[in-house]
Amino acid sequence: MPALRKFAFFAALATLSGLAMLSGCTSSPDLKVADPSPSSPTPTPAPAPNPLAITTGSLAAATVGSAYSAPIVASGGNTPYAFSATGLPSGLTIAGPTGTISGTPAANTSGTTSITITVTDSTQPTALTASATLSLTINPAAVAPPPTAGSCKVMSLGANASLNGYVPFPAANVWNTDISAAPLDPNNTLITTAAGFTGLHLHHNFSSVAAGNTGIPYIVVDSSTTPLVPINVIDYAGQSDVANAPYPLDAPIEGSPADCSGWPDTYVGDSHVLVLDRATCALYETYNTHRCNGAWNSSSETIWDMDNYEQRPWSWTSADAAGLPIFPGLIRYDEVQSGAINHAIRFTMQQTKNDANNGYFVYPASHAAGTVWGVNNVMGMRIRLKAAFDISAFSKTNQIILTAMKKYGMILADNGGYFFFQGVADPRWNDSDLLNLDTIQSSNFEVVQMTPAFPGYDSASAPTGPPPTINSFTASPATVSAGSPVTFTWTTTNDSYDFIDKLGAVRGGTVTFTPTATATYTLNATNQYGRSTKQLTLTVH
Repeated sequence: MPALRKFAFFAALATLSGLAMLSGCTSSPDLKVADPSPSSPTPTPAPAPNPLAITTGSLAAATVGSAYSAPIVASGGNTPYAFSATGLPSGLTIAGPTGTISGTPAANTSGTTSITITVTDSTQPTALTASATLSLTINPAAVAPPPTAGSCKVMSLGANASLNGYVPFPAANVWNTDISAAPLDPNNTLITTAAGFTGLHLHHNFSSVAAGNTGIPYIVVDSSTTPLVPINVIDYAGQSDVANAPYPLDAPIEGSPADCSGWPDTYVGDSHVLVLDRATCALYETYNTHRCNGAWNSSSETIWDMDNYEQRPWSWTSADAAGLPIFPGLIRYDEVQSGAINHAIRFTMQQTKNDANNGYFVYPASHAAGTVWGVNNVMGMRIRLKAAFDISAFSKTNQIILTAMKKYGMILADNGGYFFFQGVADPRWNDSDLLNLDTIQSSNFEVVQMTPAFPGYDSASAPTGPPPTINSFTASPATVSAGSPVTFTWTTTNDSYDFIDKLGAVRGGTVTFTPTATATYTLNATNQYGRSTKQLTLTVH
């Protein structure tokens, strides 16, 4: 098309288009007009972050010696945040990722202090920071209420200290059960007329200090002030509760052997050490114990929960041959002075029944150390003074002891002297008066029904079953600074008692302590069939 005609054609077309718009026609499906000058869209700038700030305005008060936790909240900037603090009192730390202040305020931190908290965000390339200074009031440690009757907290501290009425183990425990009306064992006559029982008499195995200081000593401590120390257990470690224990350097040893004397074969008596911890209500007992240069060695170690008597694994020994605790069977002057002995009494026999599997035992014993087949005495056997035996001619002190023999009886716990019954040395004992007890003949005693039936279990016939299950064992936090508290938490199934090797006796599924160095801890859960263990490593910076 010639140029002039092409121009006329497009001019006419433009005229028609304008007329169409004037006539109200708004649709032109066949014609599209492009933007004569297209351009790219302008990008919208990213909004600047809100100013970074710490929005927590105050901190809740804390208390010395009590667990504390307070979250610090920040806003603005870009997450994640990192927190730090200066001026925190001893025992408290701040978690960098979360900003939570936690821990247990140490002693002597009471009062009000200023803490400067800084938060840093994740803005790039230059992070934002913000700070705030908050006041924290730490109240003095709460004054504990006086201990209630029946609590181990009432015990006095020190060697052979008064228990002030406290009786270890629950009232329904075998040591504390009234057996005055319990049925006789069907084999009572067989046992009491056999060699090793008949024709004998009592022997009291304790005295005043002046008369030889005989007996088994003990000490009451408080592990919140008495540190736990390692016990080097040698001979029976596989059947022991090997754990740090609150053994003070002046803990008395039975027989008072000299320090560093002839380990392991030179010892006096059985060289028992008995330590009662009133902070945890735990009883620690060791056998063949030696102290040398501040370190402790023993042939065995056993831990007993005095608030919850445990059943040790069948066929396991303890500091006593029968696998029993020693302390609850001792006669103490402080309980005689109170007017009553409210537990069974520990006694020994020179010979106990033997077989090819180390002999026999009955409940509550868990272990035997038989010596002779021809006797019928078995570990754990319980005897009582006959109800008809007249005690009216004896002194008041001796009547209290003999009444306990009728009501609670005596439990055979070890091989030793025939009919020796044990107590604690005390300067107040009247040794001449105690000799009157030794006139009582073995024919005045009878055997209470045993479980299982005579002759009982041996190591081959003892019950078997699954050991406990440890479902979890964790630390919170798992990494700490030296001097900061840590809480261990665990869950178990079918356990009788628990301990942690470096922390001693534990209960309740949780314990809080302050570690000083990186270490591996072993939780031990035990029942009548065996033991399970689980370890964790705690890192301390």
